[in-house]
Amino acid sequence: MPEPILLSIATALATKAATGLYDLVKRKFGKDPEATMALEAATGAPEEAEPIRVLADRLEAAERADPEFARELRAGWAQHAETGGVVNQIAGTVLGKVVQARDIHGNISF
Repeated sequence: MPEPILLSIATALATKAATGLYDLVKRKFGKDPEATMALEAATGAPEEAEPIRVLADRLEAAERADPEFARELRAGWAQHAETGGVVNQIAGTVLGKVVQARDIHGNISF
């Protein structure tokens, strides 16, 4: 199972919410038809769908094989998060209510 951050990156790639990262991954996968197919299959897929997990697996393999790509991918993800991309991650079992949001002005009640 890939790291939760790779699943988040794969989801952002699938929605093309992070175009710079999408371009980086597309270039990296350019010589690997199976990886390219995984990227294309994930495009538009709903969050937590099988194509997202497959793409995250491909990202994990690419990071293991190429530490420079891993640094670029993680740095690009951090920049995306800092410049307006919203990154919400929940791992494990959650009991009760959870709010995932960015800028909240005012109260939240359940």
